[in-house]
Amino acid sequence: MNLSVLIPVLVIIALMLMEAPIWVALVGGMLPYFLFLGDGLPTQILMQRFVATTESSSYLAVPFFITAGAIMNRAGLSEKLLDFADALVGHLRGGLAHVNILLSVLMGGVSGSAAADAAMESKILVPEMERRGYSTEFSAAVTVASSLITPIIPPGMGLIIYAMAANVSVGRIFSAGYVPGVLCMIGFMIYVHFYAKKHNYTPSREKMASFKEIFKLLRHAIWALLMPLGLLMALRAGMLTASETGAACCAYSLFIGTVVYHKFKKEDIIPTIIESVIGTASVMTIMCAANILAYFLSYENIPRTLTALIVDAGVGKAGYLLIVNIFVFILGMFVSNGMIPILATLLAPIAISLGIDPVHFGIVIVFGVTIGNMTPPFGLVLYQVAGLTKCSVVKLAKECLPFIAIMVLVLMVITYSEPLTLLIPNLIYG
Repeated sequence: MNLSVLIPVLVIIALMLMEAPIWVALVGGMLPYFLFLGDGLPTQILMQRFVATTESSSYLAVPFFITAGAIMNRAGLSEKLLDFADALVGHLRGGLAHVNILLSVLMGGVSGSAAADAAMESKILVPEMERRGYSTEFSAAVTVASSLITPIIPPGMGLIIYAMAANVSVGRIFSAGYVPGVLCMIGFMIYVHFYAKKHNYTPSREKMASFKEIFKLLRHAIWALLMPLGLLMALRAGMLTASETGAACCAYSLFIGTVVYHKFKKEDIIPTIIESVIGTASVMTIMCAANILAYFLSYENIPRTLTALIVDAGVGKAGYLLIVNIFVFILGMFVSNGMIPILATLLAPIAISLGIDPVHFGIVIVFGVTIGNMTPPFGLVLYQVAGLTKCSVVKLAKECLPFIAIMVLVLMVITYSEPLTLLIPNLIYG
């Protein structure tokens, strides 16, 4: 590897180890290349590549979906979904833990953010679980684990970012997110059942809700549950593009919050705008920096070189997927947020050249990166929930280990079961 490639890579790694923001690490690593090392490259290309991302209309989907999630979080939907989840699984042993998990699955179609879901459940469910005798560490661990289901269920922001970075169908990758989400839910609930039985955690309700009560609560929650279904159908029918679907979600969220539930007030407008602007700026800055990296990789023919090395080594599809999973898992222990566009830029072309479906590979990448939010030493959601619940990070990380094991098992299943992972996209899109 020549110096023109080695120095930028080493600078990026050094800045990441110094815990610099992802975009700072990427731009900082690219500066010496475009200023000194690039063979005859005009220095202004760096800023051109940085700004070019913002000029693509397809990226309008990002602020629209972030704004829709911010509105939904203030629209009173979480309470309706919580009541509905309790009616469905509250009668099981360890009822509130099961409600915590199911609520995250339902919230996936609303917020699309692990951090937002974790914050909401830390404030609403964890205190109630503690009041009913659950340990703080277990309550917090269930919250951390279940919140990581949210980003992989449409309209998860990680799915949108990967689709944009790798230029794949937003509708297909959205629909592919349901399989790992449901598998995680099943795995978590099985573990919670045996854990609750061992520690004698009781149900949150004496008996299963009647069909009449479930139907009544479903009527209240149906507005939230219809959004992901309508989103997928609009994309499948070709009625709306990804950006137009995001705008429609904003309008729908505003309608629900103001007209149906009467929860979204005038005083919520400014906080929602601030949350949306900060969220959009955070995501788009990383995407812009990743576009500089993409240009650098392409100019230096790095994806083609890596592809040739992997093909010559005879690794094959299965071996490459295993290497990627190990790499992403280890990387996720130190940095997870912001890695999706970088991994898509670097690894997706190699996967495609090996005959791996780009949607399948995208789910593997997004799910692998998502696990990193729970793994020590730097799991973002791990620290977030520990702070909100006043729980020891070390004790919380220990309680999270079984959930991490379940997610790794699900990752292996979706990695090596492409037909299962693509079951729903193939049913919807053919």
